[in-house]
This record gives sequence, structure tokens and C-alpha cells, in this order.
Amino acid sequence: MRPFILHVFFFFFLHGCVLQGAAALSTSSRWIVDDDGSRVKMACVNWAAHLEGVVAEGLSRRPLDSISKKISSLGFNCVRLTWPLFLATNDSLASLTVRESFLRLALHDSIVGVEANNPELIDAPLIQAFQAAVASLGRNNIMVILDNHTSKPGWCCSASDGSGFFGDLYFDPEEWLRGLARMATLFSTTPAVVAMSLRNELRGPRQNAVHAANPNALVILSGLSFSTDLSFLRRRQLDDLPFARRKLVFEFHWYAFSDGQAWARGNPNQVCATVAGGVMRRAGFLLEQGWPLLMSEFGADQRGTNVNDRRYLSCALAAAAHLDLDWALWALQGSYYIREGTAGVEEVYGLLSSDWCSIRNATFLQRISALQSPFLGPGLPSSPPYQIIFHPASGLCLLGSSRAGSVRLGRCTETEAWSHTAEGTLALRDTSSCLRAEGAGKQARISTQCGGAASRWAAISDSKMHLASQVPGDGGGTVCLDVGADGTTAITNPCECLTGGGGACEPERQWFRIVSSARPIAAKSSAAAGDWGYLKRVEAFDVLSS
Repeated sequence: MRPFILHVFFFFFLHGCVLQGAAALSTSSRWIVDDDGSRVKMACVNWAAHLEGVVAEGLSRRPLDSISKKISSLGFNCVRLTWPLFLATNDSLASLTVRESFLRLALHDSIVGVEANNPELIDAPLIQAFQAAVASLGRNNIMVILDNHTSKPGWCCSASDGSGFFGDLYFDPEEWLRGLARMATLFSTTPAVVAMSLRNELRGPRQNAVHAANPNALVILSGLSFSTDLSFLRRRQLDDLPFARRKLVFEFHWYAFSDGQAWARGNPNQVCATVAGGVMRRAGFLLEQGWPLLMSEFGADQRGTNVNDRRYLSCALAAAAHLDLDWALWALQGSYYIREGTAGVEEVYGLLSSDWCSIRNATFLQRISALQSPFLGPGLPSSPPYQIIFHPASGLCLLGSSRAGSVRLGRCTETEAWSHTAEGTLALRDTSSCLRAEGAGKQARISTQCGGAASRWAAISDSKMHLASQVPGDGGGTVCLDVGADGTTAITNPCECLTGGGGACEPERQWFRIVSSARPIAAKSSAAAGDWGYLKRVEAFDVLSS
């Protein structure tokens, strides 16, 4: 580790620049835990406050507390709140009022909007407006990760924007240290602030190490190459740091565009296997080494027109479920005051609509909701863990009724406890019943006939997400678990897109991931008696359309 990097770590350790009042989160092996040692899963959304206006986005559209309440109501327990370094190091910038900041950018409509929705903030200094956003999140029981997103306020990121690594035009190491110290001190008695992500997306010609620390709060360290690569840690561990094994978390980003147009042009099974394998080599290996890992940015164009994003998302959600990752969705904001010189830009990756009044895509929200609670980790009651069968294209899980013999997709909170045995049987745990294939185009069934080929299931294809079985009878063949036209009925069909086909293949309907879980089993609803009417119809495979 370079001497300067060590200086960064021990500056924070020795000078006591700590968050004394922060909620007492720590790490235990790969888990983030509370005072009782129980897992706290970070299910976060990114909220931008680092752009040219240096104000948390959306305050011209909705009251601040209304935004915070909306975040909580959507199942998120955490916000990764971004900030530019100059907010903490440039007093002239920090002391500008919101009105003055918007005036210098000719954002007259935004001024009118803030006056209407947040009148108490329009003449507040920028640093106080940032504090108000943190305070509002705290009042609504939302944890905050302070993310130093860039130096100069503006859109992030490019390899030549001058904010990528130590010594770049806008990345003076000593100024960066001062900014982190000031921000940590400013929130030293703010319980909502549980972590500091000390620099976003290290990149550019000067990058060669990860850095930073803060001994009394979770310290989140970014990888290289736009936060996609932590592989250098295979050779360079941080166990010698005095707080490493109780406060250190690593972060990485995963977007479709990180791999160009591979998802749109290639066979999705093969692309998923290749890309997810690369994510494991560059970042996921840290879980195996016992380090917490936060997927601090991922997301997709929620209009449903981007094939690259649509296919990537099913693969990424399956991996996030399988690894039970902590994560932060990009992004909350439905629009920006100004982005790269253009006012009112819509954020098509945004969870909220451009007017900040509604959800952009309810189906997308359903898809991530299953991942907002932990599957595994300290403090969960079920022992030993069981298995669930997760369908990433819908965000639903496979439910079976031994009484009715039926199988459907339903809410993962209502999931069954499955057991994928060594013989390949998918059995309902603690019963003599199992999942059985009845033939191409037919409904899968729950049966007590669990000895034949039709009740054995194997994860095939490069993605390992096609669950295949053998059709009974002389005219049999291999079929894969699938979903009917109603979006909830479990059927079997010939396996699609196992190889070849290129960009014309659409196998996501047949993708299922077997996931280990120790969540408590919910009390059985009417579904246990075969009444599936409570299930919301899912327009299943236009999975990102509104």
C-alpha cells in the first residue's frame, strides 16, 4: 500500500475524525450487524445532491419530508446521499443560499418550486440545505450513507472530468482529507449517518489503490475502473488496519453499459454467465474472504425500451438474491434541476416519475422488493436454511400447495420452504410432496410421486437459471420451468435460448434462481388451500414497461 494511502487511513484513525453519535453498526465477517449482532441489510436508494445546484434533487417538486416518507414507504431503509467535495472545502460555495445557487444557473422555475414546496430552505445556505435532507431522512428512520461523489459539483463520471483520482485537476489529496474531516465532524452527532463512502468511482490514469477510513463508522471503500474492480485486493489485504474487521465495507457498481451492448447482441444465457463471472472475479470474491460488499450502484432504464438494460437486470437481480448483497439502487430522482447544462433533465433510471409525484414503474419496484429484506445472516431464525425459487423477471417466488397440487408465482414473503435434494428433487420441506413436470405447455404440479425423472430438476444453461426436467412418457424430452400467459401460473415448456440465437433470444421468462434463505416462514394465506385469487396479476414479461 502506498505511503499516501496509509496516511489517509491513519489520519482518520489518529485524529479522531469520527461519527460519535452514529447508530452502532459494525461488521461481522461478511455481514453488517447492529449492537445485538443481528444482520442489518442495507436496501438503499441513491439520492443525488452533487450536481451543479448542490441541492438534493426534487425539492422544487415535493416537500422534503414528503420525499423522505415516500422512500420509507417503498421499503428502503437507507439512502446513499451524494455530495461534492467543494461543498465541504469551499466556504464561498457552502454559504451560497439555495436561491443564489439557482440564480447563478438561471434556474428560475426551480426557485419558484422550492419557494412553494420548501419555503424554509430557499434562503438557507447550501450546507444547511444538505443538513436538512439528512435530518429529514433521520426523522423517517432512514439510514444515511454520505457518499463523496465528485469534487467539483456536476454530473459524474468520465475518465477525463478531472475528479477521478489523486492528483487530478479537481482531486487534491489534502483538500479531499479536509473535506472528509469537515463532513465527518459536521455529522458527528447525527445518528442517521451510519457510514461514509469516501470516494465514488476511482478512475483515470492516476488510479492504483483504494483508500480511506473512519474507525467509528462504517467505512465504505470503492474499487477502481468506475468502481467495478476490486481485484487488486486479492494481493493486498487490509487486515493490518486496526478497525478493518469491524468497520470496513467494500463497494462496487454494476450496470449494463459497463459491458457495452453485449446483452443486446449476445445470447443472454452466455452473457449472463460471462458478466456475472467477471463480477465475482473483480468484486464478489470478497464475500468468500469474509468482507461485506455493497453493490452501491445498479439500475436500468425503466421505460422498458432498452433491451441491453432489460436483460442485464434479470441477471443482476438473480445474482443479488443468490449472494444476498447489500445494495443501493440508482436512483431515486425522477429529474434534475440541471444536468450537464440542461435544465429539467429526466432521469430514466429514476424510481420516481419526472414530476416526483408517482412511481415510474410499479413492476420494477415489485422486482426489487423481494431483495429488501435479508435472506441470510446473523439473527435470522430458520435453522438450517431452506431454499426459495426466485423468478427475477417478475420479482416473485414459486409457491406450491400440497393440498391443491398447484404451483404458482406469488409474493416472496409468502414463499414456500423448498429443498433441492442431492437426487435433484425440488421437495416442499417437511412434506412428502415435490415439484413435477407434466409435459410441454402443461402446468407443473405438486405431487407425492417423487421418484421418477419428471420430479428431478437440474439448473442447466450457462446462466444456471433454467430449471430442467424430463417429460414423462414415450414422447418425452427436456422441458424447463416457465410461466404462463397470466404471469403467475407455473408451467413447463421446451427450454429456450440455451445456446446460440444471439440478440434474438429472450430467455428471461424461464430464468429461476434457487436461493438459500433463513427468513421466517410467513403464516400461510389462503394460497395454501389453493385459492390464488389474492395474487396480483403480473404483466409478466414486458418486465420493465409501465
